[in-house]
Amino acid sequence: MPLFPRKPKYTIVKIAKKSDIPQDLWTKCDDCGELIYNKKLDESIRVCPKCNFHFTLGARERVKLTLDEGSFKEFDANMESLDPLNFEGPSTYKQKLKKDQDATGLKDAAITGEGTINGKSVIFCVTDSRFIMGSMGSVVGEKLTRAIELSTEKKIPLIIVSGSGGGARMYEGMYSLMQMAKTSSALSRHNRKGGLFISILTNPTMAGIMASFASLGDLIIAEPKALIGFTGPRVIEQTIRQKLPPNFQKSEFLLNHGLIDMIVHRKNMRDTLTKIISCV
Repeated sequence: MPLFPRKPKYTIVKIAKKSDIPQDLWTKCDDCGELIYNKKLDESIRVCPKCNFHFTLGARERVKLTLDEGSFKEFDANMESLDPLNFEGPSTYKQKLKKDQDATGLKDAAITGEGTINGKSVIFCVTDSRFIMGSMGSVVGEKLTRAIELSTEKKIPLIIVSGSGGGARMYEGMYSLMQMAKTSSALSRHNRKGGLFISILTNPTMAGIMASFASLGDLIIAEPKALIGFTGPRVIEQTIRQKLPPNFQKSEFLLNHGLIDMIVHRKNMRDTLTKIISCV
């Protein structure tokens, strides 16, 4: 036995039990896989500090980020969807609505209203992908159409922020599909009256929403790395049996091919909108 035993070259660390580790502290980036401390993610307006991927932002957060503090006056706040088809499945349509209402604090997938950006009045609308994937049913279509018509009447700029991976809400059947034509018709009248419509596309903006009002902006702005299109890339590859180009349907690809007009980082969106509407 040695007189002076050697000290180990390693440190003994006591491993905490799983129950001792605080939950909901980290978020994994959907794009690069980076683990991000949630406090840091919130400080960066929910943008990955490593790869610049823009996470989902709720409708209320979007209003707070874009408009002057306290200026937003919401329209049709209590409008709720009915269940015209008495839809039933693993869960009913009414159950899905109730679940997402409780989770998001919203009545449906869109909020609309009037506010100001640096003192300039705008009609501001947001679809929220947390509510049945931001899909457009009769309530979303009606709220957007009313907002568009008010923008036309008051002759002030219209801004719609789109985030929908669900497109038309098929729980409502044809009532849902009719909203594509209704919103597009309202925007056509808005355009003929010389109104300005700025469409902002976030991740994801797909299907019936992209095939209607989201693609009809006088100016179409997208956040970086947003998935934008009608059908998702995996479905397209399976259908045509061909490999798609890198970043197909991402903002950067679509900017290079002329579908959108510019890509703007979330932190710069308010300043960009200020410059645009100041020209009106």
